[in-house]
Order: sequence, then C-alpha cells, then structure tokens
Amino acid sequence: MNTPELPRVCVIGAGPSGITAAKRLAEYGIPFVCYEASDEVGGNWYYRNPNGMSACYQSLHIDTSKYRLQFEDFPAPADWPDFPHHSQLHQYFKDYVDHFGLRDRIRFDALVTAAERTDDGRWLVTAAGDTEVFDALIVCNGHHWDPRMPDYPGDFDGVLMHSHAYNDPFDPIDMRGKRIVVVGMGNSGLDIASELSQRFLAERLFVSARRGVWVLPKYVRGQVGDRRSMPKWMPPKVALKLKQRFVRKNRGLMQNYGLPAPDHEPFEAHPSASEEFLHRAGCGDVECKPAITRLDGDTVHFADGSSEQVDVVLCATGYHISFPFFTDPALAPDGDNRFPLFQMLMKPSVDNLFYLGLAQPTPTLVNFAEQQTKLVAAYLTGRYHLPSRAEMDAEVAERLDARAGRYYDSPRHTIQVEFEPYVRGLTKELERGAKRAAAAGNTLPVPARAQAEASR
Repeated sequence: MNTPELPRVCVIGAGPSGITAAKRLAEYGIPFVCYEASDEVGGNWYYRNPNGMSACYQSLHIDTSKYRLQFEDFPAPADWPDFPHHSQLHQYFKDYVDHFGLRDRIRFDALVTAAERTDDGRWLVTAAGDTEVFDALIVCNGHHWDPRMPDYPGDFDGVLMHSHAYNDPFDPIDMRGKRIVVVGMGNSGLDIASELSQRFLAERLFVSARRGVWVLPKYVRGQVGDRRSMPKWMPPKVALKLKQRFVRKNRGLMQNYGLPAPDHEPFEAHPSASEEFLHRAGCGDVECKPAITRLDGDTVHFADGSSEQVDVVLCATGYHISFPFFTDPALAPDGDNRFPLFQMLMKPSVDNLFYLGLAQPTPTLVNFAEQQTKLVAAYLTGRYHLPSRAEMDAEVAERLDARAGRYYDSPRHTIQVEFEPYVRGLTKELERGAKRAAAAGNTLPVPARAQAEASR
C-alpha cells in the first residue's frame, strides 16, 4: 500500500492571513497554491492596491501596537514606532514572504472567480481563467473590502461616499472648506474625523452616530495600552469589571468631551481608540449629531430634529463579509454578518474548508490567523482530528451565547473575540484533537485519503 499523500490546498488571498497560512503549509510540507488578485502581497495594508480592495488611507497608522501585531517567528523591526504607519506594515508583510521563501508559491494577478465543491467533496477553483482541483480550501480574502453603505431616504446633492474610497483630504475629492458629516465612530471614523476637523480643512465637521462609544486611549500611564493584559487565572467577568472601572476612572465620562453618552459599558463594543479625537471634540472642532434620518438636496436631517447644510457625507459604517467566488449561500454569512463557525474556522458540515482571520479580535488581527493555522496544519497532516458534529455544534452555540452576553447586537460584533482567551481555547482544542488523532492512528482527513486512493 502506498503512503497516503498530503492534501493539495488552495489558499485564496495573500494578505496577512494568506501569507501566514502559506508559511505554515510550507513548513509542514503540505502542497499548496496561493491565489492573489493583486500584483503584491499585503491585502488591506497595500495602499492604493490596484485590486481596489484596500481600505488604507494615506495617514493610516495601525491601532494595534508593534508588540502585539508581529508574527511569532518574525519580530517587528526594533526601530518601528509603537504604532507603525501602513507603509511600514506593508513592507513587513513583503519581508515576511521573502524571508520564508514564499513568493514563488503565490500566483499574482489571479482573482478567484469560482470555488465549488465537486461530487467527491474536493474543490474546483477558477482563477485568472484557469481551473484546478484541490483537496482543501483556505479562505483568506479579508472582511474590510465590501463597503456597507446606509440606505438613507431622500436625495442628496452633495457627495455621499464610504470611507473605503477615502485616500486623503484631497482625494477622491478636495475636502478643504467643505461642510462634512462623518457617519460612524469606529476607528476609521475617529481617524478621518480627526484629520478633516483641522480648521484649515473642513469648514465644519460633524460626526453622526446612532449611539455613543467609549473612546479608549492608546497609551496608559505612559505605556502602550494593549501590552497590558489581565492575569490568566482571573475570572473573565472579574477582569472585565476591573477594566471597565479603570476606563471610567481614567478616561472620564464621554459627555465631558461633548460626545453622546454611550448606552453600554467599556469593552461591550469593539474598542474605538484615539489619542486625538477627544482633543478635537473638546476643542469644538468636532460637533456630534445623532443618526441621519433623511437627505434633502444639500440638507441633512438628524434624529433630534436638527438639520445642517452639508457638502459631503462620508460613511465609516463598516463592511459586509463577502465571498463572491462561492455560489452556495450556505458558505457565506447572512445579511447581518452572522456566520457561526467551529473555532471561528470551520463550518461543522464541511470538513475541508477553513476561513482564516474572519474575526474582529481585541487587540490584534494580524497574527490571529497565525494561531489558527496551527489547527489547520495539524488537521491536514492527521495530527489533529475534529470532534463529533454534536460537539462542534455545541461549541458554536456556546461561543454565540458568550458573544451575545458580552457585546451589544450589531453586525460589527458577529465576529468579535478577545485574542488571548481565544488562543488559550484553541490550544486546548488542539490538545484534545491530538488525543483523538492518536487514538485513531493519526489518519489523514477524508479528502486526502480520497486523493491518495485515487492516485494508486
């Protein structure tokens, strides 16, 4: 009998998640092809990416510190600032690919247009006009490229745009002297509002939001805030209460800065962090408004009955989670981004499909997928076996319940997770799966066995 072959894998996307998946597969000797729609790696961190999918704007600095975002075996440069510019991060990803010799394993300018399951459960993938069959599929196409635009009643004579199209204060339109409404108080909304509210730019700058948020600091007592973490032994509810008390005590009430009062406690929403926005609001450079109710010519009406003459409405309102290469709706989230996955990785009903980096983790996304690749590689080489379908469904339901009890209901929170507790849980699941694999003789997953048998 021939030795079973390792499964042949397709990786879609060469952003941070795709390149760390490629590195892990190469390390384990798993054959793979990585398709990238652009001419370079980096995904969302490739400014002016010719594939049109990057959400980078010229002044963007990552909100995660260099200490948190770096890959485990490829440290961030020591001379980086605490919060590097997007160009530095993009270079880091290019250096990572070259350091581990992955570049010739990536097919550039190869947009995946279709990925369908065959009758025997494998994957038929079409990219750049070519079609190939793979035993497993790893989806790394990101979730910050398909803008979610509000549908406001009425007609607007000015410019209505999403933050995804914003490059700088002069592109795609010249914002100088304009009356601008920035919709949304996530990190992009705070950054762009801070930039445009400088008096020599916008004539007036409004920020519209359905609810208030807690704007967290990037530094705490002179140190990078996200380097601090609660002890592993501390019960999660106790740790949360302590963090909430710290923010209320040291940041104060948001109303004191002229912002609306949040209807939730700190850390019950995806964090919005800024060192500049509260200063701009306190100086009156930013004026807060409730939700927009309708548009009428050059006038924007708000939920409190007020209205303003406006030139630009810029919507920092998040993104849809989209997989346009799938025709099966069961392989994509619903309209509110709900998409229950085992370990935030797999649909329990599909044993050779993995979604990497499909999360909104606190504090870091960059190396989130790196942790997930440990389970994927162990599974594809037979060192990890999945639990029963009932156990997988139970884990999915438990995670959904925990998220619902922690965060307010919103599309942005359907993939919210805390990095460190997630990694601890993933590590324990890897240990359990290794025991299951050992008991079964470390057999390869079904797709690989089918391939090996077909090749004999």
